[in-house]
Amino acid sequence: MTYNVHQYALRDRDKDGQADDPKSPEECDAVIQLIANCRPDVLALQEMGDEITFFKFRKVLTRAGAGYPYAELLRNDRKVESNLALLSRFPIVSVQNWTNEWYSIGPAKIPVARGFMDVDIQVNSSYRFRLINVHLKSKVYSPLGQTEMRRNEARLLNKAVRSILDENPDINLLVVGDMNDSYASAPLREVRGRRGGEQLIDLRPVDETGSAWTCFQATTDRYSRFDYLFVNGGMKSEVVPGQTRAVLDPLTWKASDHRPVIGVFHALEK
Repeated sequence: MTYNVHQYALRDRDKDGQADDPKSPEECDAVIQLIANCRPDVLALQEMGDEITFFKFRKVLTRAGAGYPYAELLRNDRKVESNLALLSRFPIVSVQNWTNEWYSIGPAKIPVARGFMDVDIQVNSSYRFRLINVHLKSKVYSPLGQTEMRRNEARLLNKAVRSILDENPDINLLVVGDMNDSYASAPLREVRGRRGGEQLIDLRPVDETGSAWTCFQATTDRYSRFDYLFVNGGMKSEVVPGQTRAVLDPLTWKASDHRPVIGVFHALEK
């Protein structure tokens, strides 16, 4: 399951100049209950806070009956805590995060703000997969052009994917997260790959009504699909389409501006 938990961190919510205000108890409770209801085996998170916030988050989840023995947090060096995190019931057997990726726009050199979380998960003795957790540049205005920044981050993500597949074409690769753009956008074309065919396949989860939206932007009254599950050809055969879905639950409205999407897979090579 991939889920943007919307500023699950200390922020300056009361505009006093201090980033010391937590997410509201009502929102936090909704996030926890929603995850406990879904009970995913592996949970990729975006917009998580610092180590202390993540530790408390795990404790509350455990009390709610959704404990995870394995965890990874990838912090960025931004002033605002908006980190990538991962929880797993299965061992995380290797971590090779991408934390030093840079691109240029004109004379400016810019780092990939949140990096790319990259882990290997051993589900059982005969099945292992590699997971990349991503949160691309938001649509917040930048003088450099937020779409161009996101497109460059997406290009570097695809470069990482291609290097992984070049090294091991038969690997089981799952790329998830908040891409902050629509399927037909230039950034998403970069993510999927354009040179010699697409490296990644969009699973496009839908809910019970057939709707695929994952983000509701209240200021513009707009539903969008920003959160994705991509697999490579090696993992496509293991997908269980009927159970791979977008979560339809009233708690999503209280918890975050995003809703979770869930991928279900057979844990054996096919």
